[in-house]
Amino acid sequence: MRQIVLVSHGSPSDPAPLDAGLKAIAAQVQALCPAHQIRGATLALPGALEAALSGFDAPEIYPFFMAEGWFTRRELPRRLTRAGVTSRILPPFGTEPELPGLIAKTVTEASKSAGIEPESADLILVAHGSQVARRSKDTAQAMARRLRPLTRFWRIRTAFIEEAPFLADVAAESLSGLCLPFFAQRAGHVAEDIPEALAAAGFTGPLLPAIGEHPEAAALIARSLTR
Repeated sequence: MRQIVLVSHGSPSDPAPLDAGLKAIAAQVQALCPAHQIRGATLALPGALEAALSGFDAPEIYPFFMAEGWFTRRELPRRLTRAGVTSRILPPFGTEPELPGLIAKTVTEASKSAGIEPESADLILVAHGSQVARRSKDTAQAMARRLRPLTRFWRIRTAFIEEAPFLADVAAESLSGLCLPFFAQRAGHVAEDIPEALAAAGFTGPLLPAIGEHPEAAALIARSLTR
């Protein structure tokens, strides 16, 4: 029986809701993987990671993150070491092989519901980005390349919150289309920064939920863990 802990960053300013949300996803994954023990914890909620690891003797960590980076490569190992645990860290959610298919299905259905013709519209894939590391940008751009043969959008454009090309600038040049947050959970960037940037740019297309909030995300993770 594998012991697996889903871990996300969470929200330091309001940690409880996102921690509860991740635990709910972990419960869904658990229901689909009865042969394993699945738990969830955010790094932002004090004591949550330690509680999730309690009683596990050989835990594996599933990063509910969109890219490899400082949190998955440095902060998460540091927190595990501080908890006295040696764990195998799995690839993050954002690099799942099935994720491009789920995104393509999501944006195709959303464009149809909104009456948008993809052939004359943009899909804006907005990610976190970073001023000091390239992983977030590289992962989002790689996802955009994977999506091109799977969708009929005129352009698939990447935009970022913390580095160029910034979302407001990209959205100002993309007045027709829709925007998908390439994020795991609905924290401050998804709830506030992204809609504010789109409004400032005059972008009126649909803003979809973060892809990690998709109802099929738990099933995707479950399939990954049982392959």
